[in-house]
Amino acid sequence: MPDSPPSSLDWTTRLVELDTTSRDTNLPLIEVVEAELKRLGIDSTRLPNADGSKANLVATLPAHDGSTSGGVVLSGHTDVVPVDGQAWSSQPFTPEVRDGRLYGRGTADMKSFIGVVLALLPRYAAARLSEPVHLALSYDEEVGCLGAVDIAEHFRARAVQEGGALPRACIVGEPTSMRVIPAHKSINLVDLVFHGKAAHSSLTPQGVNAVEYAARAITFIRDLADQRRAEGPFDEAYVVPHTTASVNVVQGGIAGNTVADRCHVQFEFRTVGADDPQEVLDRIEEHVRGLEREMQAEDPSARVEMTPVALVPGLDTAADSPAIAFATGLGGIPSTDKVTYGTEAGLFDAVGIPTVVCGPGDIAQAHSPDEFVELAQVEACEQFLTRLLEQLTTQDPTTEETR
Repeated sequence: MPDSPPSSLDWTTRLVELDTTSRDTNLPLIEVVEAELKRLGIDSTRLPNADGSKANLVATLPAHDGSTSGGVVLSGHTDVVPVDGQAWSSQPFTPEVRDGRLYGRGTADMKSFIGVVLALLPRYAAARLSEPVHLALSYDEEVGCLGAVDIAEHFRARAVQEGGALPRACIVGEPTSMRVIPAHKSINLVDLVFHGKAAHSSLTPQGVNAVEYAARAITFIRDLADQRRAEGPFDEAYVVPHTTASVNVVQGGIAGNTVADRCHVQFEFRTVGADDPQEVLDRIEEHVRGLEREMQAEDPSARVEMTPVALVPGLDTAADSPAIAFATGLGGIPSTDKVTYGTEAGLFDAVGIPTVVCGPGDIAQAHSPDEFVELAQVEACEQFLTRLLEQLTTQDPTTEETR
């Protein structure tokens, strides 16, 4: 445990006190950060969602020569998962320090990282930076990395419009115990809605049973998962070294004596780097369309809707990537581990920004009751981002000449 509280503790506490559960708005937090950026003379840009109830926030601290292209991105998500039904020893949105830990929803995932960034921001703003530093705060990471899609596109489009370079590195501060994580699986969440035709169960030939056709799709997805488990491709750097797939939501039917005319199925699959998520999705859709044709042979009005809810690309940063050397050079713990959970890192990587995941806390505490982050982890993150500041600070040559 640190001898004194981390200097960023006040900022992290302030952020945790703002309930930014994904189902609700994150705008109060965005407004607090905007106010701090304005106080420091840093311009920022909101990237709102469709109805304006949530927003991303992007800010750039220019290099000493005024340039804003290239540089380093510090990325974090502002939303947290619900606390409904969880048994907490303290109030989840009233942060509390106990036994060298800060407890509260979002302390590990991932407001401590954002708190460290904000605590160091005055020093970054006052520094003579050799290259720009970008702050990227997103909404709705917890429901499918929805907001970061626009942030990644923002950086890509700006580089094209200004004729400049993309950032040379992005650090996504998810809880990794300050290990530099080079890879994670893709996340693919998909809705299937089977529309059949209702009928009395004594007259089944007059109906089209949506539940039964949905069951055949479920079986197919399970068979695909079993095949990947048995045959691969495999990547032993993962705890689960193969692509996984599972059906986790099924809703259909209204009564035991009525042929079901509707069934909703939601499934997800997560691919290792050697498995193309689009090929997996295409294979499932081919099977679903075959089922749809069978349904329509019974009644032309039958149909199946297949709608991606979230398609988050995986991350597979090469071992010799400058981004890995960069992050480990700042004190991040070298690691060859790959993580099964998804992050926004794959979205930044997909537009050409070399990205790693590295932040304070343990993913084992994320989403759980009594979520916490070790204060020693926060201290390590402060040291990490202080080294970044030192590395990017350049001496004014006129000052050197007068010495």
